[in-house]
Amino acid sequence: MFTVPPHIHRIGQREFDFSRQVAVMAVINRTPDSFFDQGATFALDNAVAASLRAAEGGADWVDIGGVPFGRGPEVSTEEEIDRVTPVVEQVTRQSDVVISVDTNKAAVAAAAIEAGAAVINDTSGLGDPDMASVIAKSNAFVVVTHSVGPPRVEKPAAHFDDVVAEVRAFLVERVERAVAAGIPRERIIIDPGHDLDKNTLHSLEITRRLDEIADIGLPLLAAVSNKDFVGEVLDRKKKERLAGSLAAMVMCVERGARILRMHDVAASVDSARMIEAVMGWREPVRLEHNTHPTHNV
Repeated sequence: MFTVPPHIHRIGQREFDFSRQVAVMAVINRTPDSFFDQGATFALDNAVAASLRAAEGGADWVDIGGVPFGRGPEVSTEEEIDRVTPVVEQVTRQSDVVISVDTNKAAVAAAAIEAGAAVINDTSGLGDPDMASVIAKSNAFVVVTHSVGPPRVEKPAAHFDDVVAEVRAFLVERVERAVAAGIPRERIIIDPGHDLDKNTLHSLEITRRLDEIADIGLPLLAAVSNKDFVGEVLDRKKKERLAGSLAAMVMCVERGARILRMHDVAASVDSARMIEAVMGWREPVRLEHNTHPTHNV
């Protein structure tokens, strides 16, 4: 089990000690072509309602996206802002749940932070040259994610000589870039980017050796929910990958992940709380089994 040093992170309105706490991040997509839900939360009311349900169901934060990572039609900056900021504004007024916005555009990040987002989840790993400076001027955290090249475009087949070493080196370099731009190190989260420009064998190896990335020493996010590597290992369609996703999630926590981006909030929260209890980080809600004297009749 990878040991995370104790440190209190105040993210938005909540505090986290990742040495003994696992945060569950719910996925909310204001897109008609999202990877998993295929537009179920594209309508504004649906996106807000789903965010609040996730918070009520135990999610520690919600990740709001206006453009999927995978290839597809271009979405303008203005349209992306129009998709994500109303959700941020409405959820912020009704809940203290941490809100992150999944974007690789600095202009969208600026608008999202102004609307109340506490985290920018950048799947391009600071690919926009203005992203770091936008975040540095705010109090927002940033998730620096490994990917190869710009999102939304066709790319060559994935190739790495040593995927973990290369992902780790990328993250270290991008963290240094963020710090140089003025983002305090304590406001940086890292994500190896399971399946992002990687094949199934790459994602499995990242999961198996995740402790090598966790030892960078920053809070580590794992986004494994319903990913294609789970589907290809088990030969399961997207809606049939929950068990595999939870298994991958547990493996990631054992190796240092403390933030989990998951679609099924109820199952993921239960799994995270069970891990915390087994590790001795959380007390059971109740103690009844075999705690009372028995009588022979």
